[in-house]
Amino acid sequence: MSTLTASGTNPETQARRDSSLDLIKWLAMLSMVIDHSRYLWPQAEAWLFFVGRLAFPLFCLGVAANVCRSRPGQLFTDANGRYLAWLVAFCVVSELPYRLLSTSSTLNIMPTLLIGLLIAWGVHHQGRHGLLLGLLSLTLAAAMHERLMYGVFGALVPAALVIAIQRPGPAWLLPALLCVLANSRNRWAEGWSGEVVGISIAAEFAAPLIGLWLLRTTITWRIWPVTRWGYFFYPLHLLVFAGIRAVL
Repeated sequence: MSTLTASGTNPETQARRDSSLDLIKWLAMLSMVIDHSRYLWPQAEAWLFFVGRLAFPLFCLGVAANVCRSRPGQLFTDANGRYLAWLVAFCVVSELPYRLLSTSSTLNIMPTLLIGLLIAWGVHHQGRHGLLLGLLSLTLAAAMHERLMYGVFGALVPAALVIAIQRPGPAWLLPALLCVLANSRNRWAEGWSGEVVGISIAAEFAAPLIGLWLLRTTITWRIWPVTRWGYFFYPLHLLVFAGIRAVL
C-alpha cells in the first residue's frame, strides 16, 4: 500500500486516489439515500439507520480530502473561494427541501459541512489567518450547536479527518470518536434496546475508519466522477422523497 503525503496525495498515482475518492462520494450518496428511506419505510428504521451512519463521515472525508489537496498556507485562493461559494449556495437551496421531508429542529446538513470546511482550513493552513479562521468557525459551531445537524462535534469531523489523512495511525481514532459524539443526541435512537444502540454506536465509530481505509486503497477500475452535479443531488433527492411520501 502506498503512503499518502501530507497533502493527502499519493505521489505515485494521483488518478488512483481520485478513483478512491469518487468511490467514497458514491458510497456517501448511496448511504444517504438509504438513510432517508426511513421516512418512507419506517418498519425498517433501525437497519436503514445503521447503513446511514456511513453518509456523514464519508461526506466529511470528501471535504477533508479536498482541503488536503491544497498547499498549506495557501488559504486565499480562487479554488477555495469557489468551493466556499458552492457550499454557501446549497446551504440556502437545500433548506426548503429538507423542511418538506423532515420535522427536525436542526438545519440541513450543508451548514455543518460548511463550518466543518472552515475549521478544517484552519487546521490545514495554520498560520495567523488559519488559526483565526479556525477559532472563529469553532466559536460559531459552538454557538449554533443546537441548530447544527450533528452539532459542534459534527463540525469538527472534517478537521479531525484532515489530521487523520496527514498522520495515519492512532489519529484515525479522533474522527471515529467524534462521529460517536456527533450522533449522541440523535432522536432516532430513543426507545431502542441496548443491543440496537450498541450496534448503532459501533456503526458510527467504524464509518470514518472505513472511509479512511478506502481513501488509501488501490482502485484499479474507473469510477464515474462525482463533480459539481453532486451538490444538486442532496436537495433533489430530498424533494423526490418528500413528493413520494406526499402521495403514499
